[in-house]
Order: sequence, then C-alpha cells, then structure tokens
Amino acid sequence: MCEEAEIRTAKEAADHQLVLVFGRLHGAAGRLDYIIGRALEEQCGISHLVFEVLLILGRAGGPGLSMRAVAQEQVLTTGGVTRLVDRMAAAGLVERAEDPDDRRGRLVRLTPLGEETTVRASRVHLENIQRYFVQPLPVADRARFAEDLRILSHAARDVMPRLP
Repeated sequence: MCEEAEIRTAKEAADHQLVLVFGRLHGAAGRLDYIIGRALEEQCGISHLVFEVLLILGRAGGPGLSMRAVAQEQVLTTGGVTRLVDRMAAAGLVERAEDPDDRRGRLVRLTPLGEETTVRASRVHLENIQRYFVQPLPVADRARFAEDLRILSHAARDVMPRLP
C-alpha cells in the first residue's frame, strides 16, 4: 500500500489520497474532541480526559484499577496519570484504596460523586456524540463505520508499545 515511488514533490505528498484521508480522520477527531470536550467542561465541569478516566474506572468496577492500568488504558505515563488522579481525588471524584492482592499497591476507584458525575457527563456526552458524530453520517453507513473504527482502534492498540 506504500507508494513511495509515486511521491517526488511536497505537493504530490500533500495531495496523496491516503495522506488526505488520514488528515481528514485526524482533523475530524481533533475537532470532535474539541466540540465534545468543551461541552463536558461547560456542562459538567470536567475535561474530556477526566471523563475518559471516569469511564475506565466505571468499566472496571469493583475495587478499582492500579495507576499503571489506568495509564495503559489512556496511553499516559504513570507520572501523568498520578498527577491527573491527584486532581480527581482533590475534586472528590476518585479515591485510592489498598490493593487486596498487593500489600504495596494502591488502586483507584470511583467515589459516589465520581459515579454521579460519570452518569451525568455520559448523558451530555451521548447527546453530543449523536449530534456531531452519528447524525452527519448516512444511516446505511453507520454500522459499517463503527465496525471499521473498532478494527482500526484494535489494530493500533496491538502495535502500541506497553508502558513499563
């Protein structure tokens, strides 16, 4: 699929069909992230990143997740996730608890406020996903598009290096 021999100038590179398609994907993702993230901030007082971590913890349920697991899910460094969790704990959204399987480990889990915030933010999020991500697509293409995104996401995940 790589067509290096066809690209001889910067103009040809910029106009290459695959470069254009990937640029559109990247641009759409960035704009949608901005639009949807801004709505979460304005209506729920949380960033899109905080919301994603709340969802990760909500999905995990039970006793919670290690910082490392949260970092890997969100593709953050452990230091980055520690600072983020510190801010979330200060806001009352999460708490740290002892890991029953590791005396030295700590788990992060939702507080009741974190649970409530996740539910409230999810309602806002779903409304905006419907409006800006689903409605613009032809009805007949939506299921295939969702499946193609799943395939791309899993393929990219599978080649990502694991955090140490």
